[in-house]
Amino acid sequence: MPTSSPCGKISTCSARLCLSRPVSSDHHKGIAPHQCGECCTHIDRISVTLDRHPIIEDVSLHLHCGELTTIVGPNGAGKSTLLRALLGEVPHAGRIHFHPVFGPDREESPVIGYVPQSLDFDRFSPFSVSDLFATSLTRFPVALGGRPGVRQVARAALASVKAEDLLDRRLGRLSGGELQRVLLALSLTPLPNLLLLDEPVSGIDLPGRELFYRIVSELRHQFDLSVLMVSHDLAGIAQVSDRIVFLNRRVVCVGSPREVLDNPDFRHAFGLDISFQKAEENAPSNGRP
Repeated sequence: MPTSSPCGKISTCSARLCLSRPVSSDHHKGIAPHQCGECCTHIDRISVTLDRHPIIEDVSLHLHCGELTTIVGPNGAGKSTLLRALLGEVPHAGRIHFHPVFGPDREESPVIGYVPQSLDFDRFSPFSVSDLFATSLTRFPVALGGRPGVRQVARAALASVKAEDLLDRRLGRLSGGELQRVLLALSLTPLPNLLLLDEPVSGIDLPGRELFYRIVSELRHQFDLSVLMVSHDLAGIAQVSDRIVFLNRRVVCVGSPREVLDNPDFRHAFGLDISFQKAEENAPSNGRP
Protein backbone atom coordinates (compact mmCIF):
# COMPACT_ATOMS: atom_id res chain seq x y z
CA MET A 1 0.00 0.00 0.00
CA PRO A 2 1.55 3.35 -1.00
CA THR A 3 2.24 5.94 1.64
CA SER A 4 2.84 9.59 0.88
CA SER A 5 4.86 12.21 2.71
CA PRO A 6 5.24 16.00 2.56
CA CYS A 7 8.51 15.42 0.68
CA GLY A 8 6.32 14.66 -2.30
CA LYS A 9 7.58 11.09 -2.62
CA ILE A 10 5.65 7.83 -2.74
CA SER A 11 6.96 4.83 -0.85
CA THR A 12 5.63 1.48 -2.02
CA CYS A 13 6.07 -2.06 -0.87
CA SER A 14 5.05 -4.20 -3.81
CA ALA A 15 3.16 -7.40 -3.08
CA ARG A 16 5.61 -9.14 -5.41
CA LEU A 17 8.48 -8.09 -3.15
CA CYS A 18 6.75 -9.02 0.10
CA LEU A 19 6.04 -12.71 -0.32
CA SER A 20 6.52 -14.40 3.01
CA ARG A 21 8.60 -17.33 4.17
CA PRO A 22 9.79 -18.52 7.59
CA VAL A 23 13.05 -17.08 8.84
CA SER A 24 15.63 -19.78 8.25
CA SER A 25 17.88 -21.17 10.94
CA ASP A 26 20.84 -20.22 8.76
CA HIS A 27 19.78 -16.59 9.06
CA HIS A 28 20.01 -16.88 12.83
CA LYS A 29 23.49 -18.36 12.53
CA GLY A 30 24.73 -15.23 10.81
CA ILE A 31 24.38 -16.50 7.24
CA ALA A 32 22.30 -14.26 5.02
CA PRO A 33 19.61 -16.34 3.25
CA HIS A 34 19.47 -13.99 0.28
CA GLN A 35 20.98 -10.84 -1.16
CA CYS A 36 17.96 -9.06 -2.55
CA GLY A 37 16.72 -5.98 -0.75
CA GLU A 38 13.22 -7.32 -1.39
CA CYS A 39 11.96 -8.45 2.03
CA CYS A 40 10.59 -5.72 4.24
CA THR A 41 9.52 -4.92 7.77
CA HIS A 42 6.26 -2.98 8.06
CA ILE A 43 5.74 -0.53 10.90
CA ASP A 44 1.99 -0.05 10.71
CA ARG A 45 0.29 2.92 12.41
CA ILE A 46 2.23 2.83 15.68
CA SER A 47 0.89 5.25 18.31
CA VAL A 48 1.93 5.71 21.95
CA THR A 49 -0.08 7.61 24.56
CA LEU A 50 1.21 8.06 28.12
CA ASP A 51 -0.99 9.62 30.81
CA ARG A 52 -3.44 10.62 28.06
CA HIS A 53 -0.67 12.56 26.34
CA PRO A 54 0.14 11.48 22.77
CA ILE A 55 3.86 10.80 22.37
CA ILE A 56 3.82 9.46 18.80
CA GLU A 57 0.86 9.22 16.46
CA ASP A 58 0.13 6.98 13.50
CA VAL A 59 3.74 6.20 12.48
CA SER A 60 3.97 3.94 9.41
CA LEU A 61 7.19 2.95 7.66
CA HIS A 62 8.38 0.26 5.24
CA LEU A 63 11.95 -0.88 5.94
CA HIS A 64 13.55 -3.01 3.22
CA CYS A 65 16.42 -5.36 3.94
CA GLY A 66 19.84 -3.95 3.22
CA GLU A 67 18.66 -0.38 3.84
CA LEU A 68 19.68 2.03 6.59
CA THR A 69 16.91 4.41 7.62
CA THR A 70 17.65 7.17 10.13
CA ILE A 71 15.09 8.93 12.31
CA VAL A 72 15.75 12.56 13.17
CA GLY A 73 13.68 15.08 15.04
CA PRO A 74 13.77 17.64 17.84
CA ASN A 75 13.98 16.66 21.50
CA GLY A 76 10.66 15.20 22.65
CA ALA A 77 9.66 14.17 19.13
CA GLY A 78 9.19 10.53 20.17
CA LYS A 79 12.20 8.98 18.44
CA SER A 80 13.35 6.72 21.27
CA THR A 81 9.73 6.04 22.25
CA LEU A 82 9.15 4.62 18.78
CA LEU A 83 12.06 2.21 19.24
CA ARG A 84 10.73 1.20 22.68
CA ALA A 85 7.33 0.53 21.13
CA LEU A 86 8.89 -1.66 18.45
CA LEU A 87 10.67 -3.58 21.21
CA GLY A 88 7.40 -4.02 23.10
CA GLU A 89 8.62 -2.01 26.09
CA VAL A 90 5.74 0.50 26.11
CA PRO A 91 2.00 -0.01 25.46
CA HIS A 92 1.12 1.04 21.93
CA ALA A 93 -1.43 0.82 19.17
CA GLY A 94 -0.50 -0.50 15.75
CA ARG A 95 1.78 -3.39 14.86
CA ILE A 96 5.07 -4.42 13.32
CA HIS A 97 5.36 -7.37 10.93
CA PHE A 98 7.94 -8.88 8.63
CA HIS A 99 7.48 -10.07 5.05
CA PRO A 100 10.27 -12.42 3.92
CA VAL A 101 10.90 -12.76 0.21
CA PHE A 102 10.08 -16.44 -0.41
CA GLY A 103 7.46 -18.92 0.74
CA PRO A 104 3.72 -18.83 1.41
CA ASP A 105 2.01 -15.47 1.73
CA ARG A 106 2.01 -14.84 5.48
CA GLU A 107 3.36 -12.29 7.93
CA GLU A 108 5.84 -12.93 10.71
CA SER A 109 7.10 -11.09 13.75
CA PRO A 110 10.61 -9.85 12.98
CA VAL A 111 13.68 -10.87 14.95
CA ILE A 112 14.89 -7.55 16.39
CA GLY A 113 18.38 -6.57 17.49
CA TYR A 114 18.91 -3.47 19.63
CA VAL A 115 21.86 -1.25 20.50
CA PRO A 116 21.12 1.30 23.25
CA GLN A 117 22.75 4.68 23.58
CA SER A 118 24.64 3.51 26.66
CA LEU A 119 24.91 0.62 29.12
CA ASP A 120 24.59 1.22 32.85
CA PHE A 121 27.02 -0.99 34.79
CA ASP A 122 29.62 -0.92 37.55
CA ARG A 123 32.88 0.04 35.87
CA PHE A 124 34.86 -1.44 38.75
CA SER A 125 33.29 -4.86 38.33
CA PRO A 126 35.48 -7.70 36.96
CA PHE A 127 32.65 -8.51 34.52
CA SER A 128 34.12 -9.14 31.05
CA VAL A 129 32.83 -8.99 27.49
CA SER A 130 32.74 -12.79 27.47
CA ASP A 131 30.64 -12.73 30.66
CA LEU A 132 28.22 -10.27 29.03
CA PHE A 133 27.63 -12.67 26.14
CA ALA A 134 27.27 -15.62 28.51
CA THR A 135 24.65 -13.94 30.69
CA SER A 136 22.76 -12.61 27.65
CA LEU A 137 22.69 -15.82 25.62
CA THR A 138 22.24 -18.48 28.32
CA ARG A 139 20.84 -18.93 31.81
CA PHE A 140 23.85 -20.94 32.92
CA PRO A 141 25.69 -19.21 35.81
CA VAL A 142 28.79 -17.35 34.66
CA ALA A 143 30.51 -18.29 37.93
CA LEU A 144 30.36 -21.94 36.80
CA GLY A 145 32.16 -21.18 33.59
CA GLY A 146 29.19 -20.68 31.28
CA ARG A 147 27.97 -23.10 28.65
CA PRO A 148 30.40 -24.60 26.14
CA GLY A 149 30.26 -22.91 22.78
CA VAL A 150 29.26 -19.44 24.03
CA ARG A 151 32.83 -18.16 23.72
CA GLN A 152 32.96 -19.33 20.10
CA VAL A 153 29.67 -17.58 19.35
CA ALA A 154 30.87 -14.43 21.10
CA ARG A 155 34.23 -14.50 19.29
CA ALA A 156 32.54 -14.81 15.89
CA ALA A 157 30.10 -11.98 16.64
CA LEU A 158 32.90 -9.74 17.87
CA ALA A 159 34.97 -10.51 14.79
CA SER A 160 32.12 -9.23 12.61
CA VAL A 161 32.47 -5.80 14.26
CA LYS A 162 36.28 -5.82 14.33
CA ALA A 163 36.40 -6.38 18.10
CA GLU A 164 37.55 -9.99 18.49
CA ASP A 165 40.45 -8.88 20.69
CA LEU A 166 37.98 -7.52 23.28
CA LEU A 167 36.56 -10.92 24.24
CA ASP A 168 38.31 -11.10 27.63
CA ARG A 169 38.47 -7.35 28.29
CA ARG A 170 36.67 -6.04 31.36
CA LEU A 171 33.68 -3.89 30.45
CA GLY A 172 34.96 -1.08 32.65
CA ARG A 173 38.15 -0.84 30.59
CA LEU A 174 36.41 -0.38 27.25
CA SER A 175 36.30 2.98 25.53
CA GLY A 176 32.93 4.36 24.48
CA GLY A 177 33.44 3.24 20.89
CA GLU A 178 34.62 -0.23 21.93
CA LEU A 179 31.60 -0.71 24.19
CA GLN A 180 29.20 0.26 21.40
CA ARG A 181 30.83 -2.24 19.05
CA VAL A 182 30.48 -4.94 21.72
CA LEU A 183 26.78 -4.09 22.09
CA LEU A 184 26.45 -4.16 18.31
CA ALA A 185 28.00 -7.64 18.21
CA LEU A 186 25.61 -8.80 20.93
CA SER A 187 22.63 -7.42 18.98
CA LEU A 188 23.62 -9.63 16.03
CA THR A 189 23.26 -12.82 18.10
CA PRO A 190 21.02 -14.22 16.73
CA LEU A 191 21.13 -12.32 13.46
CA PRO A 192 18.05 -10.06 13.34
CA ASN A 193 15.71 -9.06 10.55
CA LEU A 194 15.59 -5.53 11.97
CA LEU A 195 18.44 -3.77 13.79
CA LEU A 196 17.51 -0.81 16.01
CA LEU A 197 20.22 1.70 16.94
CA ASP A 198 19.35 4.37 19.52
CA GLU A 199 21.87 7.21 19.15
CA PRO A 200 24.71 4.68 18.99
CA VAL A 201 27.53 7.18 18.46
CA SER A 202 26.54 9.71 21.12
CA GLY A 203 29.62 10.63 23.14
CA ILE A 204 32.02 8.77 20.84
CA ASP A 205 34.98 10.57 19.29
CA LEU A 206 35.21 11.13 15.54
CA PRO A 207 37.39 8.07 14.71
CA GLY A 208 35.05 5.89 16.76
CA ARG A 209 31.99 7.29 14.97
CA GLU A 210 33.57 6.72 11.56
CA LEU A 211 34.44 3.11 12.44
CA PHE A 212 30.96 2.39 13.83
CA TYR A 213 29.24 3.78 10.75
CA ARG A 214 31.54 1.85 8.44
CA ILE A 215 30.90 -1.43 10.28
CA VAL A 216 27.11 -0.95 10.24
CA SER A 217 27.21 -0.18 6.52
CA GLU A 218 29.21 -3.33 5.86
CA LEU A 219 26.94 -5.49 8.02
CA ARG A 220 23.70 -4.34 6.43
CA HIS A 221 24.98 -5.28 3.00
CA GLN A 222 26.62 -8.51 4.12
CA PHE A 223 23.57 -9.81 5.99
CA ASP A 224 20.73 -7.89 4.31
CA LEU A 225 19.81 -6.18 7.57
CA SER A 226 17.09 -3.57 7.81
CA VAL A 227 18.61 -0.89 10.05
CA LEU A 228 16.58 1.79 11.82
CA MET A 229 18.76 4.34 13.61
CA VAL A 230 17.95 7.34 15.80
CA SER A 231 20.62 10.01 15.56
CA HIS A 232 21.39 13.71 16.00
CA ASP A 233 24.60 13.43 13.97
CA LEU A 234 23.32 15.23 10.88
CA ALA A 235 26.67 15.30 9.12
CA GLY A 236 27.26 11.59 9.61
CA ILE A 237 23.78 10.39 8.68
CA ALA A 238 23.85 12.39 5.45
CA GLN A 239 26.59 10.03 4.30
CA VAL A 240 25.46 6.65 5.60
CA SER A 241 21.65 6.74 5.33
CA ASP A 242 19.57 5.51 2.42
CA ARG A 243 16.54 7.33 3.78
CA ILE A 244 15.85 9.82 6.56
CA VAL A 245 12.59 10.07 8.49
CA PHE A 246 11.83 13.46 10.03
CA LEU A 247 9.70 12.63 13.07
CA ASN A 248 7.92 15.16 15.25
CA ARG A 249 5.32 12.98 16.99
CA ARG A 250 4.14 12.14 13.48
CA VAL A 251 6.12 11.38 10.34
CA VAL A 252 6.60 14.84 8.86
CA CYS A 253 8.77 13.86 5.93
CA VAL A 254 10.46 10.77 4.48
CA GLY A 255 13.02 10.86 1.70
CA SER A 256 16.65 10.76 0.69
CA PRO A 257 19.16 12.66 2.83
CA ARG A 258 19.14 15.48 0.29
CA GLU A 259 15.34 15.72 0.28
CA VAL A 260 14.94 15.76 4.05
CA LEU A 261 17.92 17.93 5.03
CA ASP A 262 16.88 20.52 2.44
CA ASN A 263 13.23 20.42 3.56
CA PRO A 264 12.10 23.80 5.00
CA ASP A 265 10.08 22.12 7.79
CA PHE A 266 13.17 20.20 8.89
CA ARG A 267 15.40 23.29 8.94
CA HIS A 268 12.78 25.31 10.79
CA ALA A 269 12.30 22.61 13.47
CA PHE A 270 16.03 22.45 14.18
CA GLY A 271 16.57 26.19 13.95
CA LEU A 272 19.48 25.48 11.65
CA ASP A 273 20.42 26.71 8.24
CA ILE A 274 21.74 23.33 7.17
CA SER A 275 21.50 21.83 3.72
CA PHE A 276 22.47 18.49 2.30
CA GLN A 277 25.48 20.09 0.61
CA LYS A 278 26.69 21.57 3.91
CA ALA A 279 26.16 18.28 5.69
CA GLU A 280 28.20 16.51 3.01
CA GLU A 281 31.02 19.01 3.38
CA ASN A 282 31.14 18.50 7.16
CA ALA A 283 30.72 14.72 7.14
CA PRO A 284 33.44 12.10 7.68
CA SER A 285 34.46 10.32 4.52
CA ASN A 286 33.70 6.78 5.73
CA GLY A 287 30.12 6.66 4.39
CA ARG A 288 28.92 3.75 2.36
CA PRO A 289 31.07 0.79 1.43
